[in-house]
Amino acid sequence: MLLFDEDLSHRLVEILSEEYPGCIYVRDVGLRGTEDFQIWHYCKENRPMIVSKDTDFRERSFLEGSPPKVIWLDVGNAGTTDIADLSKPR
Repeated sequence: MLLFDEDLSHRLVEILSEEYPGCIYVRDVGLRGTEDFQIWHYCKENRPMIVSKDTDFRERSFLEGSPPKVIWLDVGNAGTTDIADLSKPR
């Protein structure tokens, strides 16, 4: 399961639902606008992987290890469609 951080579009959940069933957005679990450590704790307890462009999650994963796993997208200002295309299995 994937949890998309709020630095990404909520539309990714719908666009990628076939490839990644059960993916969620921070808003879906009441974490919109919360601090990164709260999202980290939620994912540690519930096991989704965090998908984010935020380097804070990447850095936290170096310090604390997993779980949760972090998928860090180093894509600059890429749009939602571009991110979805990059995220689909080949």
